[in-house]
Amino acid sequence: MSDAADLPIDFIERMLQSPQCASLNLQLVSVGPARVAVRLPWREELAGDPDTGVIAGGAVTTLLDHVCGLAVGATSSEGTRSSTLDLRIDYMRAAAPRADVTGEAHCYRITHNIAFVRGQACDGDPADPIATAQGVFVLAPASAS
Repeated sequence: MSDAADLPIDFIERMLQSPQCASLNLQLVSVGPARVAVRLPWREELAGDPDTGVIAGGAVTTLLDHVCGLAVGATSSEGTRSSTLDLRIDYMRAAAPRADVTGEAHCYRITHNIAFVRGQACDGDPADPIATAQGVFVLAPASAS
């Protein structure tokens, strides 16, 4: 198992500075071997319905796609680059009004050029997720770094 010095924290922090992540204000919560957690802070402009204050499903989808990709990145000390090949998201319920959402993902299997990831988005209790995700990511060739 990797220790903290082997984790690609710099790589993950750089990935969270992309224009889309920056516009959503995605914030790194934790990094572990093949695991990442990221927070999406609630903001009024992210509400799907301003009357309810519930964060839009599209913002949750973006969070899950990014955190799953970052979990792939956390599989090596250099940070593995990947692209989404397939992502299934099952929505269980709406988020609580005006609540931050945390996405967590784990890359549970990696082959020569494909990675398999599971994740979830929560607004509190991880046993009561807003949504779950199952993803397949294609790994970028080493020369693409």
